[in-house]
Formats: sequence, C-alpha cells, structure tokens
Amino acid sequence: MNFTLREVNIVSNEKNVAEQEEAVESEMSEAEVEIVDADDVVVEETSEEVDESTAKIAELQAKLDETENKMLRAQADFDNFKRRSRLDQEAAQKYRAQSLVSEILPALDSFDRALQIEAANEQTKSLLQGMNMVYNQLIQALQNEGVETIKSVGEEFDPHLHQAVMQVEDENFDSNTVVEELQKGYKLKDRVIRPAMVKVNQ
Repeated sequence: MNFTLREVNIVSNEKNVAEQEEAVESEMSEAEVEIVDADDVVVEETSEEVDESTAKIAELQAKLDETENKMLRAQADFDNFKRRSRLDQEAAQKYRAQSLVSEILPALDSFDRALQIEAANEQTKSLLQGMNMVYNQLIQALQNEGVETIKSVGEEFDPHLHQAVMQVEDENFDSNTVVEELQKGYKLKDRVIRPAMVKVNQ
C-alpha cells in the first residue's frame, strides 16, 4: 500500500498528539495523587496539633485548679487567723484583771480570817470596823471588774466551782450538797479564778 509523504506526516503528527495527550493525562493523574497525598499530610499534622493543644489546655487547667485551691486554703487560713486574733483580743480585754485578782486573793483571805475575830474591847472593835471598810472597798473594786464570789453552802456540789476537801454526814443537808465553806472561791465574769474549798455531804 503506497502512502504519500504528506499522509505519513499526518499520521505521525496524530501519533505525536495522542502520545502528548497521554503524557499530559498521566502527569495530571500523578499531580492529583500528589495533591491527595499532600491533603493527607495536612490533615495528619492538624490532628497532631489539636492533640498537643488539648494536652496543653488540660495541663494549664490542672495548674489553674491547683492554684485556686491553694488560694482558697490560704484565704481560709487567713480568715481563721483573723478570727483567732479577734477572740484572743476579746479574751485579753475581758480577763485583763485576772492576774491582779489572783494576786489579791491571799490578801482577801487574810481579811476574812481577821474579821472573824471577836472584839474584846472598843479599840479592837474600832480596828475591825476600819478593816471591814477597807475589805468592802476591795470587794467593790473587784466587783466593778467582774469578780464575784462563788456560792457554796447549801448549793449542790459542782466540781467546776467547788473543791471538796472533806465529806461529812449531815441530816440537815441533802446528799452531794455543800455543808461548809472552808475558803471562798472567786470567778472573773464566766471564768473560775479559784474554786471554793468546801465540805460536802455524803
């Protein structure tokens, strides 16, 4: 079969065009594959970044919670300290005379014993009257500070207020009742400075 040169060139050109089209399609397919692969890499990198961010957020949240707890504990400790300080100041103000009262009590005991003496003459009576006046002034000054004597005789024995040194049997008193006071007891407001020394009926 005889072909002219022109026909051969046309066939050759068509073949070249077909090959070029095939090459272009192949390159486009590879590019698409590469693009798909690139998308996968981007997705993987984004997923790793999200995981790292989530872990970082969790770590920061834990630190924040710990800091808040420490702050709350510190605030509670400070509030307790302020409350204790206020109570200590109130107690110090309320019982400021306690030390002085404790030192005066022996002198009051001496006055009590001296005033029980029976006057044999006018001079002794006069002396006892003067002592009684001084004693009453001391008692009044102590009462102004909140000091009071503890009731004993005829009262039910209270271990917080009374110190039993003897037990007796007395039909005139009920059981566990104070029969006699041997030494006066004193309170400063609601605090016992010294319990009363007493005899208690069995």
